[in-house]
Amino acid sequence: MTEKTEQALREVEQEYTQGADFPLRSYVGAMGVYTGLVATLAGIAKATRRPVPTPSPWDVVILAGATHRLSRLIAKDPVTSPLRAPFTEFHGTQGPAELKEEVRGTGARKAVGELLTCPFCTGMWISTGLCAGLVFAPRVTRLAAGGLTALTGSDFLHFLRAKLM
Repeated sequence: MTEKTEQALREVEQEYTQGADFPLRSYVGAMGVYTGLVATLAGIAKATRRPVPTPSPWDVVILAGATHRLSRLIAKDPVTSPLRAPFTEFHGTQGPAELKEEVRGTGARKAVGELLTCPFCTGMWISTGLCAGLVFAPRVTRLAAGGLTALTGSDFLHFLRAKLM
């Protein structure tokens, strides 16, 4: 990269962040990792001549429930807090069986912390993994996704019961 290009990128970053601690470059890195992962999975699927399935509406429902539950499990559950601990700071609880954590650090550490504490952010990665699972191990993926979707339904029933009490 030329010095002129580097300077132009720094100026765009400065104008965008206005001096705030915002890991813009680390987000570019995360997008690169995600794009590389998807390209690698697609390449492996092509090289191994795996058929790419057309998901049924039922698959979409099951994968949505599984993505929802697994993203909450990774981003908020106390049991998975050791995964987030290097990137976050504990601040108590937030809702039933969920933790409130604040992201710490700068740069890549902060970007990873934001990814790990945001169910919407982790959802993209999880959904991609589940879709890859439908290509490489469809039966196992459907079984695991079905179990996670059942857990999503169970959570809903717990909330409904608590509301009715």
